[in-house]
Amino acid sequence: MPYFDSDTEAYAYLAGVFRKAAEHPEVGPKLAAADLILQLRYSEPDCQTTVVLREPIEVHEGDSDLQPDVVLELTADDADRYWRGELNLAVALAKRRARSEGPINKILKLVPLTKPMFPMYREMAAEKDAATA
Repeated sequence: MPYFDSDTEAYAYLAGVFRKAAEHPEVGPKLAAADLILQLRYSEPDCQTTVVLREPIEVHEGDSDLQPDVVLELTADDADRYWRGELNLAVALAKRRARSEGPINKILKLVPLTKPMFPMYREMAAEKDAATA
């Protein structure tokens, strides 16, 4: 059974973690310094988040006219596992559990910038986890 019941719920967490990070005094500026547009395309449920990693950081849910520098495609469950620190993105890309478009080095350069977001995500998901336990 998928972790997210709907695209609305997936957005609350998978886009929400970027919104939370954008407000963080240390993490936000580091993400903005990446200076790129990241589009995340999820399946199960199908949804899409486009994140402008520039000052100010913008998070767009759903279809977007923004031209991404890099695109990452994966299931919403794999995205959940990534944010919990349970999925190695480089391995997922190598095994084709995730797909990318654009310069792979830009995606892999983002990975260390997202590590401080893991505790934020786990905190966000804790209530949902407790309700489903």
